[in-house]
This record gives sequence, C-alpha cells and structure tokens, in this order.
Amino acid sequence: MNIRFGLGILGAMALVSLTWAEDWPQFRGPGGTGVVNGDLLPPDRFTTRENVAWKTAIPGQGWSGPVVAAGRVYVTTCEGPEKVKAPKTGYYAPLDNSTAKGEHKWKVLCLDAQSGKVLWERTAHKGAPQHPIHVKGSYAPETPIADAERVYAYFGNVGMFCFDRDGKELWSKSWGVFPTRVNWGTGASPILHKERIYIVNDNEKKSFLVALDKKTGKEIWTVDREEKSNWATPFVWETPGRTEIVTVGTGKVRSYDETGKLLWTMGGMSSICVPAPVAGQGLLFISSGYEFGRPRPVVAVKPGASGDITPPKDGPPGPFVAWHRDSIGAYHPTPLLLGDNLYVLYSTGFISCFDAKTGKTVYEKQRLGGTFTASPWSYAGKIFCLSEEGITTTIQAGPEFKILARSPLDEVTLATPAIADGRLFLRTATMLYCFANKSQARAK
Repeated sequence: MNIRFGLGILGAMALVSLTWAEDWPQFRGPGGTGVVNGDLLPPDRFTTRENVAWKTAIPGQGWSGPVVAAGRVYVTTCEGPEKVKAPKTGYYAPLDNSTAKGEHKWKVLCLDAQSGKVLWERTAHKGAPQHPIHVKGSYAPETPIADAERVYAYFGNVGMFCFDRDGKELWSKSWGVFPTRVNWGTGASPILHKERIYIVNDNEKKSFLVALDKKTGKEIWTVDREEKSNWATPFVWETPGRTEIVTVGTGKVRSYDETGKLLWTMGGMSSICVPAPVAGQGLLFISSGYEFGRPRPVVAVKPGASGDITPPKDGPPGPFVAWHRDSIGAYHPTPLLLGDNLYVLYSTGFISCFDAKTGKTVYEKQRLGGTFTASPWSYAGKIFCLSEEGITTTIQAGPEFKILARSPLDEVTLATPAIADGRLFLRTATMLYCFANKSQARAK
C-alpha cells in the first residue's frame, strides 16, 4: 500500500467562496438519481453541429463518465503506445479478452467547464497493464468522483489517486491486482458521501468493500465479501432512521451501516450484476438483468430491513419488500426513477415503464433501436437514452410512450454523461462534448 497526502490550509480556505450551480460529483450525479431539476437546463437536441458549446479531444481510451465540481470537468483515460480502436457495438462473443502490451499511462484530465480548455493533465500511474479486459472495455472504466477541493480517480486494479483542483497529487492507494470473471476487468465506480469514499471490488480472488477518509486516503474500515465478480456501483441510501451502503452482487445484495456492519441480505439476483440501485418514493429499487438468462429481477425494498429479506417465489414478499418481479431487469443501464414511474432501459434497445409503488406495468418493451450501455438521465420532463452507436433518443416522461427527438453524434460511446450549470457533458470514443442552449454556448 502507498499513501501520500498533503493540503495547503490557505488553498482549502479559498475554496469556501467558490459557488457553482448543482455539481455532478459522481456516477449519475447527486444522489445517483440521473435526474436534473431547475430552470437552467441543457438543450433537448444535441449533435456534432447543434448546440455545441465546445468539444475537446481526449487522448487514449476510457469509458468512465465525466464529473463536474466547482466549474471544472474531470475525466479519466488510459493511453498506450498504440491507438485503440472503438469497439463494435451490439452483442458479440468476447473471444479476445487480452492484456494490452507496452507501457500505458493512466491519466486524469481537468478541463474548464465553460471553455473546454484543458487546465491540467496528470499521469496517475504508468506501466504495463497487469490484467486482461473485455473487448468492449477499457483500462479506465470507473467514473471518478469530485468535490470543490479534490478529484478522486479510481482505476480498479491500479488503485485510487487523489489530486487537488490544481493538479497536485495528495495521496494514492492500491490494493493489488485481482482476476475477474472471464477476464472482463473491473467496472464499479467509487461513491462519495460526506467525508468518506466507498469502493467495492468484487473479483475472483478476494472481494472487499472499503471506506476511506477522503482527505487522507486512510482506510476507516474494510469488509471481506463472500462474492465473486460484479460490476455494480455501490449506493448510499439515506433514510430517516439510518444511512446504508448497498452493494449488489450475484450471490447476494448486501447492505452495511456506516461502521461496516452487515444490516441485511437479499438473494435472487441475475448471474451478472451491473446496474446500481436507485432510491425514491420511500423505497430502494434494486435490479440486475443479464439479457440471456433468468432471473432478471427488480425489487423494491422498504427502509429498516434486517436479516435475509429474499422474497419467496410464491406468496407474500415479506415485511421489507414492497414488490418484486423476476423478469424485468436490465443488463447494463441503471433504472431511472422519475415521479411515480420507474423506467428500465434494456441493452437490446427497448425501454419499459413501471409504477414505482406497485411494480405494475405502465408500458413494456417499446423499441428505441440500437444497443445501450450508458444509463438514462432526465430533465425538463424528458428522458434521454444514449446508445452505443452515439444516438440519443429523447422520449417524453409519463404513461404514454412517445419519441420526441433523436440526436446523433456519429461516434461510439458507452459512458454515462454529466449535467451541470445548464450544460450536458458527453463523452464519445475520442471527444468530450459540452452542449448548451445558444444563450449559454460559447464557441471554443
């Protein structure tokens, strides 16, 4: 393990005066909802020629999403000696999950949110990759986290690296290299809650959940997990009674309190777990759904659970489960909760809508076209679904399915975007785009 840290007190105090419209500090933004409210919103349509405030080329390859904090955009990437081609879209057999050759550089880039200018670029780690990855994956798949003072870049088997907003490295930490199922590599992003960072690393050798002090990188606690490989980002669920760190796994969903104590478990997940949980309407929605297997559950959990709350196949779901359905979960995208409806976006190019309180179908399997890895997001009463082919399909929210627009970008993308200060930050295979309405957009 390697920990280095330091922070100038005067610099930290100066940051107190910084203000910025709602930041997007982690995967799916504040609270992991993917929903933006307010009057300052991005455009409904955005292409390579429409509503482009700026675009900046990003070296190397990474499928991490951008994050935004205090007027700065952070993005991670991994750059090797050879140019990496964008993957094919859609489903195909991963026949070449190989380890890349030659020295690679794991990088963090900081851009000005208004202009797209690269303010600094830092190499967090360099060396030859130590493990294979999925042919559609990258060596920088985890979305970083950020606050007004720091950015925290996590690169799975390489480690976690913390930089201040001026690019000074404050600390770093690594846990070693662990094999993953079918050599697919890592993918679960870290989450930031108050003064702590939570990381789940589920692998084939030694799975764990760790809580770190965000200022120093010191381990507050670590819990060993009886799990093999999963790719689901953990979720902090705050209820009136307590705060939980919820982790989704093929063996079991497990929820821990802020000391690392196990609160409850739930079985019955898919054979591959990728989507993160989402909360609202007084419930926690947990899903997993490998498209070519069973079960593919969505479960609505009530607060205050304890013990094993796995719903039975027949009969009442139990005191801590509001409802469950075994065949409606999605493979990659995290569901979107908007008002009374839960929207499930399927990797195969369909979307369904369910009543969040009861689980009843509002509409099911409406065709969008394309293949989806990125999670949907919402603003202005609209839902946006970004395909691997780089086409965003906009649909209206509510009980009636209706396509409102399609916005093509003509490039592959697997990353979930960020939204802040009325701007949409969207990453493709080679570019980071910033889209804004004309009143905000400035030509780069």
